[in-house]
Amino acid sequence: MSSEQRSTPPEDDLTATRRAKLAELRAQGWAYPNRFTPTRHAADLHATHGRTDAATLEAAKHPVTVAGRVVAKRVFGQASFVVVQDVSGRIQTYLRSDQLTADAYTLAKSLDLGDLIGVEGHVFRTRTGELSVHGSQLVLLAKCLHPLPEKWHGLTDVEIRYRKRYLDLIANGDETRPVFLARSRVLAGVRSFLVARDYVEVETPILQSIAGGAAARPFLTHHNTLDMELQLRIAPELFLKRLLVGGFERVFEIGRNFRNEGISTQHNPEFTMLEFYQAYATWQDLLPLVEEMIGGLALALHGTTKVRCGEHEIDLAPGWARVSLVEAAARAAGCAPADLRNEPKARAVAQKHGVPVPPGARAGGIATALFEHFVEPTLIQPTFVTGFPAEVSPLARANDDDPFVVDRFELYVVGRELANGFSELNDPDDQRARFLAQLESRGQGDDEAHPMDEDYVHALEHGMPPAAGCGVGIDRLTMLLCDAASIRDVILFPLLRPSTRA
Repeated sequence: MSSEQRSTPPEDDLTATRRAKLAELRAQGWAYPNRFTPTRHAADLHATHGRTDAATLEAAKHPVTVAGRVVAKRVFGQASFVVVQDVSGRIQTYLRSDQLTADAYTLAKSLDLGDLIGVEGHVFRTRTGELSVHGSQLVLLAKCLHPLPEKWHGLTDVEIRYRKRYLDLIANGDETRPVFLARSRVLAGVRSFLVARDYVEVETPILQSIAGGAAARPFLTHHNTLDMELQLRIAPELFLKRLLVGGFERVFEIGRNFRNEGISTQHNPEFTMLEFYQAYATWQDLLPLVEEMIGGLALALHGTTKVRCGEHEIDLAPGWARVSLVEAAARAAGCAPADLRNEPKARAVAQKHGVPVPPGARAGGIATALFEHFVEPTLIQPTFVTGFPAEVSPLARANDDDPFVVDRFELYVVGRELANGFSELNDPDDQRARFLAQLESRGQGDDEAHPMDEDYVHALEHGMPPAAGCGVGIDRLTMLLCDAASIRDVILFPLLRPSTRA
């Protein structure tokens, strides 16, 4: 251990020292003021005055008020240089003892890294030419009571970055913040795209008596006043389609879904989904819409439809490939497509390749399992997969020419499902029969099979126009557009196990 390491006090001692400083500030009435309004951001100052020479700045003495977190400090007797960081970047402030009150300059010298301060003054250049704010007033806005992560190496512990996102944003803001700013632009872009095409944004229940619209296990809860069991929604689909029954023709919702499933680089139990529905449209009408929307988002964020995702360059320009699920699965498994339409033959193919068969699966479910095992990971460039078996698509309309499959598509990019859309099933008798088949699968052990929803069938009995709908995972879309390896990198506060650290 070096002498420098031995001389560094433990964090508890550092925190105690900072708390002592805070106690003094409280006694003087300087702690946590309620009002301070910065007039400029750091990036704005650099953009406005970055090329202005020192003499011009000194003559103009442009007044400015800035605020931010202390990220660097140098004290030279009667003068201090303090660098503050705001949401846009960093700006240096210059604080002199003869320009501040005695108490203010004492405060300047005692500042700790991480403290939030406000500085009022004018813009100037130092002798070394650095654009700075010459302070005439200093205010401590909030005391940072814990040492920040070591400034040169940043915060590298991945678990802490997810668990304490505020520290991640402070220490690695240049890397982390752009991802979430991009996510915000994605959400705004999606809304703008759909509203411009006459879609109406709506909100549907998150607490539901029957969580439907997807194959997933829900989270359960209880309403005390009504004394009834409720579930957190796994998808907004069935309520959005009830609105089509009611006369809306184009609706969309961006909101949280909750699925009681595993956690991985692609799954978080709480995630954000876009779902949109259009009356008098088919699944084929939605393909160019999805291409245009996602390609346009890439162009808006990066100025090009080509994005880097891991080791791959992905081209999101419209005109994406299309493949049939059954044909692609058969080709990969080395069998005839007809074999995957026959349950005994399909089961034999799965057994030959050691591919697990879901409980209660028949031919369509086995074909889908083979597709997911063999084909899904190979779909790197954007690809629409079509011709899903009716067995695994309880809410989609059967194909007129081939009732074994439905009019459905899924979008895959870099081996991940990104979107799922189909022509909607609006025949109430067919829908009830599909739900009953799902109940049979549930009875055979498939706890993600769709439950019976009599009220939804009753709504269909009032007549829903022919329609198509699509869901797009906002988290995975952001992962693609920001080259993020894990879904936790694009969710500000992902779900984690309770910490076992001391």
